Amino acid sequence: MKKVLFTALAALMLFACQNDQTESTGSETNTATRRACASQQVLEAQLKADPMLAIRMNEIEAFTNRSLITNRLVNGKIEIPVVVNVLYRTAAQNISDAQIQSQIDVLNKDFNALNSDYNNVPALFAGVKANVGITFVLDQIIRKSTTKTSWGTNDAMKKTAQGGLAPTSPTTKLNLWSCAIGGGILGYAQFPGGASATDGVVIDSKYFGLSGAANAPFNLGRTGTHEVGHWMNLRHIWGDANCGSDLVADTPTHNEENYGVPAYPHYSTCTGTPVEMTMNYMDYVDDNAMYMFSQGQKSRMAAIFASGGPRAAFGI
Repeated sequence: MKKVLFTALAALMLFACQNDQTESTGSETNTATRRACASQQVLEAQLKADPMLAIRMNEIEAFTNRSLITNRLVNGKIEIPVVVNVLYRTAAQNISDAQIQSQIDVLNKDFNALNSDYNNVPALFAGVKANVGITFVLDQIIRKSTTKTSWGTNDAMKKTAQGGLAPTSPTTKLNLWSCAIGGGILGYAQFPGGASATDGVVIDSKYFGLSGAANAPFNLGRTGTHEVGHWMNLRHIWGDANCGSDLVADTPTHNEENYGVPAYPHYSTCTGTPVEMTMNYMDYVDDNAMYMFSQGQKSRMAAIFASGGPRAAFGI
């Protein structure tokens, strides 16, 4: 397990890393066979557009590290109201209330260790598997018909001027958008520190919840779990770099993302050749191969809801 002390400078350097963003502007693509999350690419584009974002995120990292060191995290229960914004061109994209509720149910199971596959966590990681203890309540569903065949990853679905739906009360409610993203992207999230006007999580309608248009191997609602993890300040487990860091001490260092259903144990070739935690929600494996958060990830998520944290308004 890696144990790294991150300084404010290191965090700032991490957030200042910039690459080109890939956007989807063409027609809706076929069903994805490999997980593709655009959260990091969207973050990099936002860093380019807003020079102050790196500073805000650096401050969030410093606050998170102080919270972890002092153990002053959230007291009491965190219950998150969820607004679901449905943008549809076809009947299949106009997902049902039942499918929307199924996504809320998945989030509640996965974030409270109530998922049936939680017991599949290997003995090696049993000591760090976590019940995050955050619950989600469906607050509102907003629907809007559109002529767009795909929305891309430039937040157009969140802007009324571009035919989308603006977020509802984003400082106190988690906004989800269900729409055709395109480009093979399953979903993406905005990390804490970004603008309120674009805050929330986008999930392609084909991978939203359990029923209706949800398609295997991404038909168990885990795209939502993965993206909400980003919204709660979790990074990809491989740190979006070869042998990179996800800023969590109790997750092994991964070479890179994993796909499909990896055989266990899957060894990293990074320093120490640890067994990779491929079943972590923040890897890229299929829905039926991801089923745990770690205690370190739980602490990192909890820190954003603490007094003074970037999502403190959600605390009770």
